[in-house]
Amino acid sequence: MRTTSKSTRRLLAWLRQPILLAVLLCLAVSAVPAHADTRIIVRVQGGQFAVQTICALLGCHVQYGLGDPLGQVFLVTSPNLLSIQLLLSIPGVLDAEVDQTGRTLAATYPGAPPPALLDNTPVNYYGTTVRQGYVQQPATQLINLAAAQSTYNVVGSGIVAVIDTGVDTTHPALQGVLLPGQDFTRNQSGADEKGDVTQSTTAVVDQSTTAVVDQSTTAVIDQYTANILNQPQYAAFGHGTMVAGVVHLTAPGAMILPLKSFRADGTGYNSDVIRAIYDAARNNASVINMSFSFAFPSAELNSAVKTANKNGIVCVAAAGNDGQQIQVYPAAYSTMVMGVASTSNSDTLSGFSNYGAPTVWVGAPGEGVVTLYPYGTYAATWGTSFSAPFVAGTAALLQSVSPANETQASQSIAHAVYINSALVNGRLDVYQAVQSWRSQ
Repeated sequence: MRTTSKSTRRLLAWLRQPILLAVLLCLAVSAVPAHADTRIIVRVQGGQFAVQTICALLGCHVQYGLGDPLGQVFLVTSPNLLSIQLLLSIPGVLDAEVDQTGRTLAATYPGAPPPALLDNTPVNYYGTTVRQGYVQQPATQLINLAAAQSTYNVVGSGIVAVIDTGVDTTHPALQGVLLPGQDFTRNQSGADEKGDVTQSTTAVVDQSTTAVVDQSTTAVIDQYTANILNQPQYAAFGHGTMVAGVVHLTAPGAMILPLKSFRADGTGYNSDVIRAIYDAARNNASVINMSFSFAFPSAELNSAVKTANKNGIVCVAAAGNDGQQIQVYPAAYSTMVMGVASTSNSDTLSGFSNYGAPTVWVGAPGEGVVTLYPYGTYAATWGTSFSAPFVAGTAALLQSVSPANETQASQSIAHAVYINSALVNGRLDVYQAVQSWRSQ
């Protein structure tokens, strides 16, 4: 026999009032029709039974829970513009917000591909054969990556969750470090972003042919494939693989958990990001990389990040590519997240990068970064999206010394190369960060 809590019984009694019920139904059906279902994130005391009861009265539909520890947060949809104020007026509804859309972050591609992209000399990198230009590119030299790895014998440990567009699960460089992921855009297991491309493609003609894929990326692929990908619906294709490639470059010993929350066009819902953060916590991630941004704060995103921190997870996010001192989220949650700006290979703030507190904690290279790309190949790319995983990878290196939480990791990473106040603590120096953590 099902039992209901005292608060749920009060809610049901309140909703059964005839006059109130008529008013609620009138408000629900008289809303202005929308072109697509309105998506709302709702926190409800009483869980699924309570939210289903509310939606039965208001004409909304409960899609699924978002995975919070208390089982209170749900995505609901309505064919009408369901009022947040109406929801908040119902006893038991603790909070409600529009499920806003965010974007992955890449900057405008400024010129010719860097020479490192064409350096296809095979080298062994911690048990995997990769291109020399990937390992010995200017970015890794600037941040003293090799010196930190060799001097302190750190290669990274733990799990880095990459919340992004997915990953090339068959990329040779990632074999042995990829965990089974989840696709929240399709509500299914697996996170292979190659599934977003319906056309069959031939990826690589030879190891020296490059083509411009989009405004921020040049990849080692044939022109036919590039022409297919250079369309709006594929504007962010490869983004997750490129981010994962930087994490792996920095911390080759860490496992990577791909959590696909963004589509190939670079858009994704806040609700899917929230689900991914809770999933990362359930799967014992030690670091979360978030190379995307939302324009507005979200109470439930804040709660998810707070839960991650309470579980000892280090959170890192891209600062954005607007070239302004503005707040974007989750990077601007500065007490819980390290926001990362982009720097050039001559140690200046990138012209496209957002800057300043509270969004930025440190900077890291983000111009012409050579990294992995779908179809088992490589690319050079620009944006704070690719600065953030250098910091996330560094946090994974710290785990090789001893477990570090958000506060500990951020304080160690703050031992950086000071450039100017726009980067707050400076440009990432992996050697100094690991040295600082070892001395604790």
